[in-house]
Amino acid sequence: MDLRIGYGVDVHRLQEGLPLHIGGILIPSELGAIGHSDADVLLHAICDALLGAANLRDIGYHFSDKDPQYKNIESSILLSKVSALVHEKGYSVVNIDSTVILEQPRLNPYIPKMQKLIADILGLDQEAVSIKASTHEQVDSFGEGRAIKAYAVCLLHR
Repeated sequence: MDLRIGYGVDVHRLQEGLPLHIGGILIPSELGAIGHSDADVLLHAICDALLGAANLRDIGYHFSDKDPQYKNIESSILLSKVSALVHEKGYSVVNIDSTVILEQPRLNPYIPKMQKLIADILGLDQEAVSIKASTHEQVDSFGEGRAIKAYAVCLLHR
């Protein structure tokens, strides 16, 4: 069996008055992420992990921020397209493990809904999608609430 591990990371600055999408869910917040698409840091990190594991480059290669068709696009659509690319190469997703770094708001109440959405898009059992939330303890731009970051690792098999 061919097993592949992929790793992804994404960062976005935060700004007042913008929506905050994380894991495909709109999170109530005074600050939102700045980006070309909906700036969903978690789904972007997962996309990069999947693409990397399948040796398909990165999210920017497939969905350029210079391309107007991706302006304000929902990242769940991008994840669906990435899933199709991975399957075209003959791989299936075994599991996802991820962490979101954000001071406020607290994400724990939203994690089950995020897990379900991601699992549904990838055709997985919800137990195969791990999402953790952490802070940077008020240190650096993440801890000061000026940015959001997500890490993701995936396992693929063929």
